[in-house]
Amino acid sequence: MTAKLVVTTCENKTEALQIARKLIDEHLAACVNLVPGITSVYEWEGKVTEDTEFLLLIKTTNPAISHLKNTISQIHSYSVPELIVLDISDGLTDYLNWVMKNVKY
Repeated sequence: MTAKLVVTTCENKTEALQIARKLIDEHLAACVNLVPGITSVYEWEGKVTEDTEFLLLIKTTNPAISHLKNTISQIHSYSVPELIVLDISDGLTDYLNWVMKNVKY
């Protein structure tokens, strides 16, 4: 089983907490860090946009990814939410074991 880091953004703290709590309650993630006040610059619908967002750093496992993506897609307010999955190739063994133990998929 491989640990993963999932990155997503959302527009406010209320939504960030809602997503984080749902992922933890459903054991799709072991931990979600909320990073406030990031600035995202991107093109959307032909226009350059600049927004202040919350960044979510989600620690999970490979078997949970499909369920996690479906859950975020269902509850996220964005029509196309950012969702990037990164492999965790190394880290503190005790922490990575804790992640594996706390994700139930």
